[in-house]
Amino acid sequence: MFGTGYSGADAHPTSMRPSDVDTSQRPFVCIWEVTQACALACEHCRADAQPARHPDELTTAEGKALLDDARAFGDGQLVVLSGGDPLARDDTVDLVEYGVENGLRMTMTPSGTESLTRERVADLADAGLRRMALSLDGASAATHDAFRGEAGSFDSTVEAARAARDAGLPLQINTTVCAQTVGDLPAIRDLVADLGAVLWSVFFLVPVGRGRVLDPIDPERAEGVMEWLVDVADDAPFGVKTTEAPHYRRVALQQKRAEGGTASPARDGIGRRTGITAGDGFAFVSHVGDVYPSGFLPESAGNVREESLVDLYRDSALFESLRDPDALTGKCGACEFRNVCGGSRSRAYATAGDPLASDPLCAYEPEGYDGPMPDQSPAEVEL
Repeated sequence: MFGTGYSGADAHPTSMRPSDVDTSQRPFVCIWEVTQACALACEHCRADAQPARHPDELTTAEGKALLDDARAFGDGQLVVLSGGDPLARDDTVDLVEYGVENGLRMTMTPSGTESLTRERVADLADAGLRRMALSLDGASAATHDAFRGEAGSFDSTVEAARAARDAGLPLQINTTVCAQTVGDLPAIRDLVADLGAVLWSVFFLVPVGRGRVLDPIDPERAEGVMEWLVDVADDAPFGVKTTEAPHYRRVALQQKRAEGGTASPARDGIGRRTGITAGDGFAFVSHVGDVYPSGFLPESAGNVREESLVDLYRDSALFESLRDPDALTGKCGACEFRNVCGGSRSRAYATAGDPLASDPLCAYEPEGYDGPMPDQSPAEVEL
């Protein structure tokens, strides 16, 4: 198949195809960070998670109102409950049930801790959860636990993955790509297959939160990883997607063309014409209700306590600008693949302080481009 952000329609916890979604009107994915509380201290944590819950988190009633608003986007809206650790709240199963009863496709990204017991996994499955996403950033306890900052996290995560399989709950594995983890990717790929996951989501580091202290891989190494992922996507029993690396689509397109294929940027293996990027097919609601284009692009368009999530997504100047590829500047703005890729708007914001600037992780240089090259160093932006 044509390697893209996702490989295979069955990888999605929804019957809706991405090509069916008008991303000017609704996100394909809406993430709600239900809490920042988490027992882990992961080196890359976007949320800079804390042991205790924030006193100004959205309440259960406010959360249900948010889910009602998400339902207004249309049938089958995909909602991801994220964190921190969403299971740090005692109403999480209730929120899943409420969302499911109201026609939402509910999924979750719990943390791999001892609290993620078989009983809790079974409760979530019974509540109607459509998928559980767990993080593995190493193929062994030694490498994963060192990255996650918690001894026993690897074993807890693997046990939760097996519990999800036993409960009939589709499993997604998320992996961060940075200098510390890149060498473990082939072994992690094998573990993803062994665990029976339906999707491997490979996240290319954005320097926000505690992730600012980690070392990213350079653009040339990233290019090689994406070429390798295209091959993995062709052969693996699970789907493959990238997060904050939409130029994977450009790499896949170039690779297929070089092999004599007829792949076109007009449509990928599941009918998606373009990638899902921050603000364009993607929306994020923080634990206190701020609406961001992505959790890795912490610039607020407004707050759900004051304005409708639907209105903020559709009509805010920030979101509208991110849906216009002709608004991009620098190398990304000059690139002939900007309608296919567009670069990571989150990484542009994190490194240049401007979400419309060029993505410094991309090695591709548009023909004839002689402008400035982006800097990969983190910018001083307000988080």
